[in-house]
Amino acid sequence: MSDDVVSFDQLGVAERVVQSLNSRGITSAFPIQTATLPDSLAGRDVIGRGRTGSGKTIAFAVPTVMAIAASRADRQPKSPRGLILVPTRELAAQVAEALVPLATALGLHVSVIHGGVSAAPQIKALGRGVDIVVACPGRLEDLIQQRQCRLDKVLVTVLDEADHMADLGFLPSVKRLMDQTPKDGQRLLFSATLDNGVDVLVKRYLHNPVTHSVDSAESPVPDMEHHQLMVTAADKGTLVRDLASGMDRSLLFTRTKHGAKKLAQQLTKSGIFSVELHGNLSQNARTRNLDLFTSGEARVLVATDIAARGIHVDDIALVVHVDPPEEHKAFLHRSGRTARAGASGIVVTVVTPDQRRDVDTLTRRAGIRPKITQVAPGHPLISELTGPPAPPSTRTVTYEAPPAPTRSSTRKPSSARGQQSGRPGGQAQQRTGAPSGSGQPRRGGSSQGQHSGSQNQRGASRGSR
Repeated sequence: MSDDVVSFDQLGVAERVVQSLNSRGITSAFPIQTATLPDSLAGRDVIGRGRTGSGKTIAFAVPTVMAIAASRADRQPKSPRGLILVPTRELAAQVAEALVPLATALGLHVSVIHGGVSAAPQIKALGRGVDIVVACPGRLEDLIQQRQCRLDKVLVTVLDEADHMADLGFLPSVKRLMDQTPKDGQRLLFSATLDNGVDVLVKRYLHNPVTHSVDSAESPVPDMEHHQLMVTAADKGTLVRDLASGMDRSLLFTRTKHGAKKLAQQLTKSGIFSVELHGNLSQNARTRNLDLFTSGEARVLVATDIAARGIHVDDIALVVHVDPPEEHKAFLHRSGRTARAGASGIVVTVVTPDQRRDVDTLTRRAGIRPKITQVAPGHPLISELTGPPAPPSTRTVTYEAPPAPTRSSTRKPSSARGQQSGRPGGQAQQRTGAPSGSGQPRRGGSSQGQHSGSQNQRGASRGSR
């Protein structure tokens, strides 16, 4: 494919949509958009394969809003005409942030549906009538069972991060929802890979799809610098603190929820204001902490693999695998939070002697050849990786205790509720974290109920395509 810059009007995008994109600094298409838009705008079913951060959100948002606007059908209560399925709450909110301005430009309304929050505003929005629903499978199934939503009028269905939905066990719910959409509707499927059952969705629901592959999950990232720091178990805590001490934004991954909470508390007490992100937090706490990290009030986010997919925050300079993941795909997805859309980034894996063999296998399967260095606290390489230390922070945060179990929460969930909303987990330049000035919107913020153009969208940064 040519590296020439391609504008959206050259690809046949409607003038009002182009103007909306341009108003947020999005003036040229990313490769996944250049590849897929001619076919998706022509009404064809499309498979777009590209790693997270390649610009997929705008690639499916543009044809979705244009197809629905072109239908000229009246908005009806409880009957959306566009359906975008995503695996997590955070991703639902970020997709909506990229989608709403485009929909508003064409007079369309968007509603976000996911669990972890009250269903009442979502039901109210559906009752008023919405054009496009961005939904996590479980909560949407619940509302359909309550007769608050129906999918028989859907013209365009999008499966975003289809492989992640498969990884999280959502495919049965996705199939039940897809079965309720018209068989002649347009289907767009975007995924980093086509394994883990994604091929089943393709064969069952897409009609003569055109496949476009740009930057698969296994593709190397030229501007991503990998380091493997060998350290004794006794010195690991000090090393992690030093890695988190820089001026730039850092994302630290732990294997467990408890580990994320404990490390965030320890760093904050040591003068490095940090927030946590993991599945034990309420939706309000997750949104609050992600907003603190996105805004820069907290320079450090300590997270489990909930943040490895679908979280798009600008300018993450450093990703640290405090606890190496168990498999290479998780390693690649975690690492992909930095060096997005041409920006550079550093990935550090902290390795104790007992982990050396497993991490060597992990990086080999991931196709990564890291620079391996034996370090101790104070090693000069650490300051090279982090830059100058930030001034100590006196900021404190109230850490949320896990919610007490209730009678309803102790019952074994149904398959739909177990998948409820992306329970496993989810600013404006594209969904990719493009460098400043290249113009792509951010996917961030929390969304609930109905969105319209009157809502104040966050300013253009990266990550919303």
